[in-house]
Amino acid sequence: MPALGLITVLYKSDDVLEDFFSGISMQDYKDYKLYLVDNSANENTTALVRRLQQQYPLAAMEHIDAGGNIGVAAGNNIGIQKALNDNCRYFLFLNNDIFIPQNFLLNKMVSLCEEHKMVSPKIFYHDSDLLWMAGGFIDYKMALGVHYGMKQKDAPEFNVAKYVTYVPTCFLIVHADVIKAVGMMDERYFAYYDDTDFVLRAVRKGFKVWYEPSLYIHHKVSSSSGGDDSMFYIYYGNRNKIYFIRKHFKGLHKLYLFAYVIIVRFFNYYLRYNSAGKKQLVKGIRDGFKMKITAQ
Repeated sequence: MPALGLITVLYKSDDVLEDFFSGISMQDYKDYKLYLVDNSANENTTALVRRLQQQYPLAAMEHIDAGGNIGVAAGNNIGIQKALNDNCRYFLFLNNDIFIPQNFLLNKMVSLCEEHKMVSPKIFYHDSDLLWMAGGFIDYKMALGVHYGMKQKDAPEFNVAKYVTYVPTCFLIVHADVIKAVGMMDERYFAYYDDTDFVLRAVRKGFKVWYEPSLYIHHKVSSSSGGDDSMFYIYYGNRNKIYFIRKHFKGLHKLYLFAYVIIVRFFNYYLRYNSAGKKQLVKGIRDGFKMKITAQ
């Protein structure tokens, strides 16, 4: 049985898979299994995966047809359940639009995870020397996971190993103890804020994220969703923001966050969007208030 389960969700990911396979293949740690949960399964992707597996051999891999686009959170849950069934001790959530340049990274991540339970490396943009994430924190005033160092040059302050309260799950390893305590991803998010929700729930259970700056990856940000101004992001980013606030905050704090979000969305986004963007923004906020919340 593999010690480490690598869980990634594919959605029209063919263009990024070669770098993804290449980075994993060169790892000196081999006690893993890669779970490719495919939300856009088709014959071309299957053929590509087979070719890449021959070109960049992996220790073990399972290509799973999700049966359609069920969302990132639900796709991750399929991978989690598969890894649990295989008795994995460690679970690495990773985007497939990343490249791993260090061949010792998985080995080091597993070692650190045994001690710290949740571990994240430094993350750079793939096409520059700028940082995308050097640790982070939950900003309770904005109900938002904030990246340290985003779009900045690397610097000494970003090279201190420490505990942080937030990182995205585009490359996050967690111990089985975390999964057992926190549970699965919340599938109602579909995409966006599902990782913030998961990490916040873990932090509230007493876990912390260890940020390890000696390890790093490159991230091809938004290669599948179209970026922050896509209709997809406008809808789900805003819908899930409202849902996240409703789920995790109470009383006057929650009312303040609602007011803050609506005012900021109106002046910073609504006024500059075209008619399609305006409709998606309003629909997203409205649907966020309608979503059912259940205990998790």
